[in-house]
Amino acid sequence: MSDFMSVFADLVGSIADLLEPVFHGSAMAAAIVLFTACVRLLVHPLSRASARGQKARAKLSPQIAELRKKHSKNPEKLQKAVLELHRAEKVSPLSGCLPSLFQLPAFFLLYHLFSNSSIGGEANALLGHKLFEAPLGGRWADALADGGVFGAQGLVYLGLFAIVAAVATFNFRRTKKQMAMAAPVAGGSDAQQVPGMGAITKVMPFMSFMTLFTVAFVPLAAALYVVTSTTWSAVERAVLYRDMPYGAAGAGALATAG
Repeated sequence: MSDFMSVFADLVGSIADLLEPVFHGSAMAAAIVLFTACVRLLVHPLSRASARGQKARAKLSPQIAELRKKHSKNPEKLQKAVLELHRAEKVSPLSGCLPSLFQLPAFFLLYHLFSNSSIGGEANALLGHKLFEAPLGGRWADALADGGVFGAQGLVYLGLFAIVAAVATFNFRRTKKQMAMAAPVAGGSDAQQVPGMGAITKVMPFMSFMTLFTVAFVPLAAALYVVTSTTWSAVERAVLYRDMPYGAAGAGALATAG
């Protein structure tokens, strides 16, 4: 594991060296943003597949409505019938989760890389890099202790919080609208037929705001990954779902936090 971390540290360092003439002291931060963009490009085919899956689910709405009428007095049979329909049509109710799940290794890799004081038995030189005045290995608590909320480091975090809040508000409004229009179309069928989906549906619009807590408590390098990835997700979903019925797009809102 330490050898792998060393190789990854060298890779990120090489990217930062290439960006240094443009970004100077913030080259490592720019390298992390670029690394995040590369990860999202690799995951993009999964996001497109997820969008196609949601469109397929939208086409199943009439059939699901018939099943609801047929098994209205037997929830267990209804759930089984809907799951069998999804299986027969090769549609996964949770397909929207895949892009987020495949990004987790990259996030944890950055988290550990900028949380350890040593890599491969040597001092971790990456911890000396900064985004403006804020160390990439530092956290918001460190910024508050060194200058407070409006100190040089604190202002960096305020900027990140502002970006996250703007993206979260955009996602919140979009998801609420999509889910409101999805309810009369699909009759809430997915939430009832997929175990646990009902509870997830209720908290779904608020999931993007949880990113604020992530940014506040993880190393700044990992926070940059989260902010970049979340912003990418908002733009990507707006494009991929632009020509889809609100009901279908709302069903894929689990990918919002990705």
